[in-house]
Amino acid sequence: MCGLLAGPARAQAPVAAPAGDGATPAEPLALQPSRSLRTGSRPGASDRLPVFLDADHVSAQPDLDALAEGNAVLRRGPLQVSGDRLRYEPPTGIARANGRVEVRRGGDVFRGPELQLQLQRFEGWFLQPDYFFEVTGGGGQARRIDFIDQDRVQALDATYTSCPRDGSGDPDWLLSTDRVRMDFDSNTGVAENGVLRFKGVPILAAPRLSFPLTDARKSGWLPPLINLDSRSGAVVGVPYYWNIAPNRDMTLTPTLLTRRGVSLDTEFRYLEPGHEGRINYALLPHDQETGRSRQSLRLQQEGAPTEGRLAGLYYKTNVFRVSDDDYWKDFPRALRWVTPRLLPTDLQGERGLQDLLGTTLNADWTAYARLQRWQVVQDVDPASRIVSPYERSPQVGVRARSRLAPATGGAFSGLQFSLQTEYNRFTLSDPANAAPGALTGDRVHALADIALPLRLPGGWLTPKLMANAASYRTDQAMSDGRTSASRIIPTASVDAGLVFEREATLFDRGMRQTLEPRLLYVNTPYRDQSRLPRFDAAGKDFNDLSIFTENDFSGVDRVSDAHQLTAGGTTRWLDEQNGAEVLRLGLAQRLLFRDQRVTPAGVPFTQSVSDLLLLGSTRLWPSWTLDAALQYSPQTDRVQRSLASVRYSPGPWRTVNVTHRLTRGLSEQMELGWQWPLFGPEPSATGRPPPSAGGSCGGTWYTVGRLNYSLRDRRLTDSLAGIEYDAGCWIARVVTERLSTGRAQATTRLMLQLELVGLSRLGTNPLQALRDNIPGYRLLREPRNTGGLTGSIYD
Repeated sequence: MCGLLAGPARAQAPVAAPAGDGATPAEPLALQPSRSLRTGSRPGASDRLPVFLDADHVSAQPDLDALAEGNAVLRRGPLQVSGDRLRYEPPTGIARANGRVEVRRGGDVFRGPELQLQLQRFEGWFLQPDYFFEVTGGGGQARRIDFIDQDRVQALDATYTSCPRDGSGDPDWLLSTDRVRMDFDSNTGVAENGVLRFKGVPILAAPRLSFPLTDARKSGWLPPLINLDSRSGAVVGVPYYWNIAPNRDMTLTPTLLTRRGVSLDTEFRYLEPGHEGRINYALLPHDQETGRSRQSLRLQQEGAPTEGRLAGLYYKTNVFRVSDDDYWKDFPRALRWVTPRLLPTDLQGERGLQDLLGTTLNADWTAYARLQRWQVVQDVDPASRIVSPYERSPQVGVRARSRLAPATGGAFSGLQFSLQTEYNRFTLSDPANAAPGALTGDRVHALADIALPLRLPGGWLTPKLMANAASYRTDQAMSDGRTSASRIIPTASVDAGLVFEREATLFDRGMRQTLEPRLLYVNTPYRDQSRLPRFDAAGKDFNDLSIFTENDFSGVDRVSDAHQLTAGGTTRWLDEQNGAEVLRLGLAQRLLFRDQRVTPAGVPFTQSVSDLLLLGSTRLWPSWTLDAALQYSPQTDRVQRSLASVRYSPGPWRTVNVTHRLTRGLSEQMELGWQWPLFGPEPSATGRPPPSAGGSCGGTWYTVGRLNYSLRDRRLTDSLAGIEYDAGCWIARVVTERLSTGRAQATTRLMLQLELVGLSRLGTNPLQALRDNIPGYRLLREPRNTGGLTGSIYD
């Protein structure tokens, strides 16, 4: 009680564990701020709650009425009513209050001059009240509020805003209506003759607005989407959200593109027991720029049925198709895919075979199948055309993992065995743009390995034997005239490593330093594979993961010959207080005992040592993060590839990231990303400017962006830059984005958004683009759990 009387209400933090011998002393108990002190009753209490009266003077007639005057307070469960004068009639359960009346219920607050309320039914009226809703952080005024029952409220001549109302003038934004009816049981609010004003200017009006009262979904029109596009002109869309069922919904977005015409974007989603999916379809019936119909379709679906004949099956579908080759240039943001010029049709499924095979060989058996096709979106410029990849039509296989010998309970974890065997039919979707000499045909392959891992407290040792076998039948003759061939390639390897630890000091900070050396020995005999097809083999990237693998190729068709030892080591400094990694340094290099003839570059490697890989990262200084990696060639005495990144983040909403990437002979890029306040009041821990900012244009200005510059081509490739203004109760964003669609072509888009805090966001949402492009970007205001006017589960 003393703590509550002495200051604002606070919630107690979790109790720290008591300190023991050698342990860190327990932290003292701390109180965490709370937005409000909720008055309430014990969950599950009876509806027959007692009524408490408190005042400077109380007079009563038993079982008739009670009159409280002077700082009068009435409490009943979660309801609290206070005022200068309060009368309560027990026979009717009616309370009447006058003079500075205040009602608190579940964090919501109502204030006004006069109230009449039937407590049990929560039925009555409130004259000229001000109100505040905790869930949205906003409130307003009304001529009268009628409490119909526990779940229904009606307000006449009501307003709503989240801006401060200090009497100095109108709030920056204000929603006013003739009548608002709220039904909390059905989660529905209806406003009649609603007008939304910003800076006194009406920006949205409707004779009837329907909206949800919580973050639950509700059918209705969403705020319009507006942006400017260099290829499509002004783009205005008005989405309609249809809440079909609790597990199904659809969003229809009629859109006007001033240069192209009218389009319709459709998104349908569903969620069933064991299944879920999404269908996106966009249709532009007549493009005024091209004179033809434009459309795109994306289907995503996955599931794992638990009942019926399909129980135990996992399947996944991903289909993405567009109507023409220029779609990715004209609508770049519509193709949200890793490779917008290579669109998949990917159907796959797998099922465990334990119910059929039991514990055969004590193994976990899985059968799988896949159908993979591609739509290659080409360019009229020959220099920009891409190579058509192989399709799998189909891919069928079985894989198994087994422990042939049980674990002994000591260092040995048992003899482990794995097998994968599958059939593939490889075809080409666009033979005219395939790689020179590309073949089509069938392949059957088997990959097997057996290992005996040894695990120790300070290290490990894993000897392994592997085999890669493949048989081919091609539709065209190979370079030696054959149409069929087979081969099998064995590999033996030993992977070993140790972990040492010691106490250390780094810049006067207590640390725990590790030293982790690692060796990988690989022996693979040479087999001539130059005449065989190369359906899915590709050289691996040279990094700290690939250098400790047995094969320099991904896929099946190529196996690099090797008689080599990879040696490397990592040392890490860990903060003794919290275990965080402060500094990491590593290096790795291969020693070759004979020439390597099967290489990703196609040229035999005759040097005795490979390139040297150096890695480093540090978070030694609280606001700085440094990461670097480089590939150094002893033969040319030059750095072949490098990556260096520096991030400075001294606090929330302050981050600058600079990255340099170099691949000698191919590309060199500089990348700059940032989010930084320009000027204005210092944001608080929640990012919100002082309350007065909303009415005086004294908010905080932020600049955000990311620039990607090609040093080799001396041009800016992709860029994103904008301004954010946080006025406290509203946020404005202006962001421009430029996406390269060729060496001399680009698409530029201007995105405008007005976020009314506690209500909705109007315009085109650039937040996803900011999060995707700016490392460390943080929202100026975390979204509240309220649906506002949007009624959608999307931003």
